[in-house]
Amino acid sequence: MAQNPAAFNWRSLSGLGLGVPLLAMAVLAMMMIPLPPVLLDLFFSFNISITLIILLATLYAKRPLDLASFPTLLLVTTLLRLALNVASTRLILLHGQQGSQAAGHVIESFGQFVIGGNYAVGLVVFIILTIINFVVVTRGAGRVSEVSARFTLDAMPGKQMAIDADLSSGLLTQEEARRRREEVREEADFYGAMDGASKFVRGDAIAGILIVIINIIGGLLIGTMQHHLPLADAVRTYTLLTIGEGLVAQIPALVLSVATGILVTRVSQVQDVSQEIVTQVFRNPRPVLYTAGVLAFLGVLPGMPNTAFLTLAVLSGLVGYMIWRRVQLEEAAGAVPAPAAPVSEDAAWEGMVPVSPLQLEIGHRLIPLVDKQQGGQLLLRIREVRRSIGEEVGFLIPPINVYDRLREERGDENKYRVLLHGVLIGEGVVYPERMLAAALGPVFEDLPGEHTRDIFGKEAIWIDPAQRTRALTMGYEVVDAETVIVMHLRQLLRRHAADLLGQEEAQKLLDVLARRTPKLVEGLTPKPLSLVVIWQVLRNLLQEQVPIVDMRSICEALSVAAIKTQEVDVLTDRAREALGQLLIQGIFGNRPEISVATLDPQLEQLLLRLAQNEAGAVVDPSLANHIRQSINQVMERQGQLGEPVALLVAPPLRRLIARIARGSPRTPPVLSYNELPDERQVRVVATVGGALETSP
Repeated sequence: MAQNPAAFNWRSLSGLGLGVPLLAMAVLAMMMIPLPPVLLDLFFSFNISITLIILLATLYAKRPLDLASFPTLLLVTTLLRLALNVASTRLILLHGQQGSQAAGHVIESFGQFVIGGNYAVGLVVFIILTIINFVVVTRGAGRVSEVSARFTLDAMPGKQMAIDADLSSGLLTQEEARRRREEVREEADFYGAMDGASKFVRGDAIAGILIVIINIIGGLLIGTMQHHLPLADAVRTYTLLTIGEGLVAQIPALVLSVATGILVTRVSQVQDVSQEIVTQVFRNPRPVLYTAGVLAFLGVLPGMPNTAFLTLAVLSGLVGYMIWRRVQLEEAAGAVPAPAAPVSEDAAWEGMVPVSPLQLEIGHRLIPLVDKQQGGQLLLRIREVRRSIGEEVGFLIPPINVYDRLREERGDENKYRVLLHGVLIGEGVVYPERMLAAALGPVFEDLPGEHTRDIFGKEAIWIDPAQRTRALTMGYEVVDAETVIVMHLRQLLRRHAADLLGQEEAQKLLDVLARRTPKLVEGLTPKPLSLVVIWQVLRNLLQEQVPIVDMRSICEALSVAAIKTQEVDVLTDRAREALGQLLIQGIFGNRPEISVATLDPQLEQLLLRLAQNEAGAVVDPSLANHIRQSINQVMERQGQLGEPVALLVAPPLRRLIARIARGSPRTPPVLSYNELPDERQVRVVATVGGALETSP
């Protein structure tokens, strides 16, 4: 639809931010340029309307910060009113001898209708309004603003510390903490600005009194000396115009002062003023009923306005009865148990309690490890484990809930269990009063204590803490019970990182990346790749012990690969190739040369033929077992040499070999040729799957 070029676009004007600047220019123009009475009427009407809008906005505001621009509005409206005083004063003094219409119809109406054309009555009304504004409303609002600003600034450090404490304890996210800090800062700025802005209202009231006095004196001098009016006519004409002009300005000033008082006396509630007053004042029926009784007593006294008092007594009694009836119904509903609802699907779902993703169940003898009053530091160390593992794998590990549940079976008092989505993934036995000594290498003497195995399957001994120094000198590594649980938990979190990554965590990773590179995420999801596909790719990477810390490289590789395919396994391979440098550094560090084991050529050709099968590669169990044994021999030999090693295979075989290698006691990292960086030298140290007998 074609737009009218002559039409004025208020939205574009607001978007350019020209509203307040134009108003400021108009204020300056009114002070310097004589205005005709028609424009003066328009501006006076606009002043009254904008003042009413501000008053209603304060009444319907949920909290003071909803009108954070109120101090600026207060200044602008005050300047507008003073500019109108200057413009109307110019008209009154220049053309006052012409009669009551010299300064426009608005001033004439206030002079004739509001005060009945009697300038003496008008002067008294003006003085009373000024006293109400200056002595009562403005002074009280200014004092409240000053005290609120002082208390808000004094409470600011405590609020900041409370936010930091909630953030460190996990009750708040980084985004929520940032938003609450911003609210604290805005609250301090608002009350500080209101403390200064209330002085504008006070100064405006004083200026109104002075302007009226100056206008009356100036009008009398000009009327009698320049226009040769009789003194009585000059007093009546100029005083009536001045009082009308003063009322036109003073009434909006009083309304704005009331709005200021309402805003600064608000307590932050999620209600407007009307709802807040009705909810709090009419919550109890007794005040209303007692008031009805007093009004009824006054209504039967001789000489009193019986009709008015008795009518109000009846109305108050009805309101009090309605409140009392409502309170009785609420108490009855709370005291009488509700009848049993029929079993429905909705009720059953509401009663379901979701399983925590991660749970740590401990026996009752391990409670001191989590009790801060008894010196337990396990909870703090678990929090540190979550943070460090999250930095390693690339996403925030869910909270680990600790429960004291292992009391049913005998012998569980020293036991702990780790559950993932309600499924047991690890357990162990620790003794808080002992220490675990694990041999780092060959030892020459045994230690007295209870023999066991550590989380890595090595021989270990639970010893008395007094034997710690001796165990260290003999070549043992000694840790306490807390460290055993923490090390085991760290190992389990690394192993099951893929199971901890849900679709919600994947979406949060994309949201964080979108704040830095929005175009990359917009071009990747929801098209061409859905969140489910991206989530499956990330899970595959984590299952293969590949961290997802570099989400940008992963998403860039997926956006390119998605042009040709949406197969999850192929997308995973492309993501791994993009993370080649990170993979090699995680295995070999900064070594210029990397040690790899390759497949026996005969075995490689056999597996390549199997991989080309359209039905999928199906490896004979005996062949898979042979590959695992060969991999385990290579890993043990390289482990004795203290050198890391990776299994290097052709790209079509990487997923197949990685799946087979997971059953090996020592799972090696499996790399494809495409994942090797060009600047690293490759040294083949072993061959996997030799001496293989196969039939064509």
